[in-house]
Amino acid sequence: MLIILPGMKNKLLLLGSSILILACSESKKEANQMDKSTDEKISLDPPIAKKIDSVIKEHGNERIDPYFWMRLSDEQKEADNPDAQTQDVLAYLEAENAYTKAWFSDKEELKDELFNEIVGRIKEDDESVPYLENGYYYYDRVEKGKEYEIVCRKKDSLANDEEVILDANKEAEGLDFYDLGTVEVSPNSQLMAWSYDDVSRRQYTIQVKDLKNNKILEDKIENTSGDVVWAADNEHFFYITKDPQTLRECKVFRHKLGTTQEEDVLVYFEEDEAFYLEISDSKSSEYILIESYSTMASETRYIASQEPLSDFKIFNKRSDDHLYTVEHHNKRWFILSNYNALNFQVFECDLESTSQDSWKTIIEHRKDIRIEDIEVYNNHLVLRERENGLQKLRIRNLVSGKDSYVPFEEETYTISISENLDFNSEWLRYHYSSLKVPSSVIEYNLIDGRSVTRKTQEIIGGYDPKAFKTERVWANAPDGEKIPISLVYRNGIKLDGSNPLLLYGYGSYGVTIPDRFSIPRLSLLDRGFVYAIAHIRGSEYLGREWYENGKKLKKINTFSDFISCGQHLIQKGYTSPNKMYAMGGSAGGLLMGAVINMKPEIFHGIVAAVPFVDVMSTMWDESIPLTTGEFDEWGNPKNEEYYNYMLQYSPYDNVKKMNYPNMLVTTGYWDSQVQYWEPAKWVAKLRDYKTDDNILLLETNLSTGHGGASGRYESYKETAMEYAFLIHLSGQK
Repeated sequence: MLIILPGMKNKLLLLGSSILILACSESKKEANQMDKSTDEKISLDPPIAKKIDSVIKEHGNERIDPYFWMRLSDEQKEADNPDAQTQDVLAYLEAENAYTKAWFSDKEELKDELFNEIVGRIKEDDESVPYLENGYYYYDRVEKGKEYEIVCRKKDSLANDEEVILDANKEAEGLDFYDLGTVEVSPNSQLMAWSYDDVSRRQYTIQVKDLKNNKILEDKIENTSGDVVWAADNEHFFYITKDPQTLRECKVFRHKLGTTQEEDVLVYFEEDEAFYLEISDSKSSEYILIESYSTMASETRYIASQEPLSDFKIFNKRSDDHLYTVEHHNKRWFILSNYNALNFQVFECDLESTSQDSWKTIIEHRKDIRIEDIEVYNNHLVLRERENGLQKLRIRNLVSGKDSYVPFEEETYTISISENLDFNSEWLRYHYSSLKVPSSVIEYNLIDGRSVTRKTQEIIGGYDPKAFKTERVWANAPDGEKIPISLVYRNGIKLDGSNPLLLYGYGSYGVTIPDRFSIPRLSLLDRGFVYAIAHIRGSEYLGREWYENGKKLKKINTFSDFISCGQHLIQKGYTSPNKMYAMGGSAGGLLMGAVINMKPEIFHGIVAAVPFVDVMSTMWDESIPLTTGEFDEWGNPKNEEYYNYMLQYSPYDNVKKMNYPNMLVTTGYWDSQVQYWEPAKWVAKLRDYKTDDNILLLETNLSTGHGGASGRYESYKETAMEYAFLIHLSGQK
C-alpha cells in the first residue's frame, strides 16, 4: 500500500508490510506498532488514504464508497498473522495517530497541565457510602496512584473489620484494558460472582469466589452481558450470553456451581432480533426477572427465587408500542407502563393474575409529567418524575394514599435514586448534583421529611459554587418548538460574544444528558469557557413525546434543534462563531457529523468521539453488532421511505466540497458499538473534500473500544487531549 503525503513532492512513504512491525500478544489486544523511523518521516501534512471504489446498489440507487476497504472482520483483527488488508488499515490508522501526535507536539505542556489540574482536584484516596445487604455493609474505595476500585465489606459500618472481596487493580495487572462489570454476592453472603471485560468489546467473563475460604472456584463463563443473579439456594445463578457476531444479548442460562459452562441450562432464548435481554431480581429478592426489550416494546418473565429449576412465566405478553417494567411488593406487583399513557402510569395487580386485563391504575397518566422510575418500600412508593425538564421525587404513602415531594431549589440539576436495598427502611437514598454543585449522597426520611447528607464530593484545593452561575435558556426551532439549554459559567464574564463556548449534545434513544457537576470541566470554566447542554429532541428532557419527535422520520429535528441552540447562544452574546465549539459522542458523534454538513459556519471546532457517521452502510448490514435493534430508532433502510430519509442526513454520505470546522475525531479499534472504520472512513473523505485549511485529526486508541481507556487516570488523559484541542483553538491560556 502507498500513502502519498502532500508536501513530499516526488517522494513516497511506504507504509506497507515491509516496515510494519506486528506485535500481537496472545490475547490479541496489544496495539500494532509501526517502526519508529516511520514516525520520524511524518510531517505536519496529513496522510491521504488510498481509494478503492466500491459500488453499493440499494433501491435502484448507487452509492460510491471509496473507503469501504477499511472495514475489517473480527477474525482479521484478531489473527496472529494479519493479512495485507489488515496491515494496510493499521498502517493508515497509525499514520493518522502520528499526524495527531505531530500536531499536539507543541501542545504537550498544555495537555500535561490540564491532566495535572484534573487529577489534582480529585480526592485520590476515597470511598463510597456503605449500604447494608444481608448483614454486611458494602462499599468500594480507591487508593492514590491506582486505576481501579477495591470492593469491600464490613459486619459493622463503624468497626475496623474491612474485608476486601475484590481488588480490581490486581485483576487488571498486565492488561491494557480492564472493566469491572458487576459484583454480586450470594444471599448467604459466602460466595461472590463478578464479571469483567479485558478486551473492550463489552463481552464479559464471569468468575466465582468462595469468600469464606478466600478461594477462586473453577467456574468460568465467557461471552456474557456481565449481569449475574443468584437464586435463593446459593447454588445456582442466572446470566445472559451474547450472539458472537451481532453481540445481541439473546440467551439466558442457569449455572450450577461446580459445573462447566457447556453443562449450563438454556432457560430462555429471545428469537426476535430486534429485542435484547436483561436479568435482575426483585427488591424483595423473592423473584428473578427476565426482561425482553426493544426501543418500543418489552416483555417480562419471572420465577420465584426459591424455585430456580422452575420454568419462567410470562408476566404480560408483548405488544407493539407497549413498554412496561415490574416490581414485587408483598402480595402484589407494581407495573410502570406506557399503555394508553405516553408518559407512563403505574398499575398494580395480584401475584398470580398478571395479565394486562387484571391491572388496576394507582397513579394516572399526566400529559406533562414523565414518570421515569419507581422505587418500592413496604409502606411507600417513590416515583422519579420529570416535569418541564426538571426531575422530581414524589413520595406516595401506600397506607394513607397521600403524596409529597422532596424539595429542590436550583434552576438546573439532576437526581438519581441510589442503593435502596432494604424493603422495610424508612430512608430513601439518592444522589444530587448540578452544573455547579458537586455530587452529594443524601438520605431522605419518608415519614418525617428529614434530610441527611451522607457524603459530598470533595474538590481538592477548594471549590466555591458561588463563583459560578447556572441558568436555563430556550432557543427557537424552525418549527416553533422551544429548545431548552442548560448553561454554567464563571460569574462576571461579559455576554459580548467574546467567550469561548462548548455546546454538548446527544439527542437519541430517549437519553437525557444530565445537568451534573464535572471536575474536569472546571479546567474549561476557569479559562473563560461557557459550557452548555442542548436538550434537543430525541432525548426525553420534555417527556416521551420529545423523544418521539426526534427519531425515525423526524430525526432531522435533532440536528436542526442543535443548530438553533448554537445560533441562539451566538445571538444572545454568550459566544460568537469563531468561539463556538461542539462536542458529542457515539450517536452524539452522528449529531456532530450532521450539523457540520448542514451549518458548518457557526462552529469553530468540533470534538466527535466514537461517532456513528456511516449510517447507511451500518444500518443496511444486519451482521454488524447492534444493527437490528436499532431499526426502532432510525428506521430500516431496506424500507425505501426510511432509506431516502436517512440518506438526507447520514454524515458520511453528505460530505461536501466546502469549508469545515477544525475537528478532533476519536475512536477505539476494538469498539463493538460504533466500529472504528466509521470515523476512519469519515475523516478520509473529509480530507478529500474539505476546501479549508482547518485542522482535522483522527486519534485511534488501538487497545480500547467504545468507552475509551479504562482506569480513572487513563481516561483523564483523553479528556486533557480534547480540552487542549479546544483551548488552543480558542486562544485561551
